[in-house]
Amino acid sequence: MKKAVVIFSGGIDSVCTAVHLKPNFQLYGITFSYGQRADQEIKIAKKFSKSLGFKEHKIVNIGFMRDLYGKTNVLTDSKRKIPQKFEYSIVVPIRNAVFLSISSAWAYTLGASIVAYGAHKGDTNYPDCRPSFAKKIESAFNEGEIDGIKKKIRKPLEIWSPYRAGLSKSDLIKIGQKNLGLDIFKTWSCYESKKFHCGKCESCNNRKVAFSTAGVTDQTRYL
Repeated sequence: MKKAVVIFSGGIDSVCTAVHLKPNFQLYGITFSYGQRADQEIKIAKKFSKSLGFKEHKIVNIGFMRDLYGKTNVLTDSKRKIPQKFEYSIVVPIRNAVFLSISSAWAYTLGASIVAYGAHKGDTNYPDCRPSFAKKIESAFNEGEIDGIKKKIRKPLEIWSPYRAGLSKSDLIKIGQKNLGLDIFKTWSCYESKKFHCGKCESCNNRKVAFSTAGVTDQTRYL
């Protein structure tokens, strides 16, 4: 079976992405601790990596990125207020590029066919979620390993996302709910790290809308 490296935050998008790929791929998960406020997601990622039967799951500490990011965004700067609607303060500078670089290095080592991340059609506000970005970074990575690929030492990688496949967040929820049942409500979307979802941040609000659009009653516990 082909191998897929999944960037796995424990959020609803990454969990449902893994569920979508599971029938056709042996899954390897990689979760990043980058100094995010929502470190609760790492605990959730560990639990889902086991229930989904990942071949391997790595937690990679790149907490030094928090210092590099400084005050540029609300997800790593705990002193800034998290908005309820999209503002560019939510965008962590080329976060997906950082994640994809490390994940792809592992994928080339494993001989994996794809690196997947949970960007979907609703992520239009995030430049490093768009298919145009994924295509370009895929091309750059394969060019960086082109000699190994030509010698068949490396396999060419595809940077895959639900966005590239035309899937929305509500589409992912339908896929996930069908396979996970009530466990889908144990995924973590909140930008805060409390016992329950705050229910007010932009990510929680997107979660609520996506469940409603999918026609699934949201049983997430919100504060």
